[in-house]
Amino acid sequence: MTATRVLITNDDGVDSPGIHTLARHVERAGYEVLVVAPDHDASGTGAALGRISPDHPVALTRTSIGGLAGRVYAIDGPPALCVMASNLEAFSPRPDIVISGINAGLNTGRSALHSGTIGAALAAQNFGLRALSVSLARSEPWHWQTAAALAVEVLPAVVDGPDRGLLNLNVPGVPPDDVRGIRWTGLATFNSVRGVVSKVESDKLHFEFEDTGHAPDGNTDLAAVRAGYAAVTSIQGTVEVWGPIGGPGDPFERGHRVHGATAGHELRAAKSYLVSG
Repeated sequence: MTATRVLITNDDGVDSPGIHTLARHVERAGYEVLVVAPDHDASGTGAALGRISPDHPVALTRTSIGGLAGRVYAIDGPPALCVMASNLEAFSPRPDIVISGINAGLNTGRSALHSGTIGAALAAQNFGLRALSVSLARSEPWHWQTAAALAVEVLPAVVDGPDRGLLNLNVPGVPPDDVRGIRWTGLATFNSVRGVVSKVESDKLHFEFEDTGHAPDGNTDLAAVRAGYAAVTSIQGTVEVWGPIGGPGDPFERGHRVHGATAGHELRAAKSYLVSG
């Protein structure tokens, strides 16, 4: 029986200890591992592909990870581009699963929109693949082994799940035996930190991060991690919103109101998500 092909990427760069630990754990669990990751820190790039054109080839470097038999490549592009190139069979047959991580820091709540870690998983979903994104709460020292072990524990659910399924896993920064379990969670209203503009100069913007002070609802990803649980959230990327007036193919009229999820209108997966490939 052919082993499941797993592409592993991240947004912290190919030299991050998180991706090294994750790749070794996944390979030891019996999966065929290929690593394709940015050659730089590409945090905060979301699902961006960067600048690609026939006139600007993307730099590619063959590298390695100690203790890993699978091939490792670094490219001069964001994590979503790593996924797209792999989906287009630039390195080997198309992967069955994409895992993105382990990110150095949580990706909870609304930060999911901006995360390059989750962006890679969303790109995989967009290309018809199943995906898992993995992030770890900051601690001293880092507990990469905890996040990698939990990723391997969750992975079979992704492998056996529906087409384009995506799970976002956030892990507390504690030793493995101190994790209280894994819980299904929703996205918190806010993340634990937020960006602020600390100073504006004539030629520079200075950003800093501050604690939001947000007390999340108990069934959210941020609350679960703070309580010592690993949190899994199922995410769907491209969706359509349809209200009661104005359907697919109808002419737009000035009196029509904008369809909105906040108005309680219907969410549907985009039609492209309902076909295979």
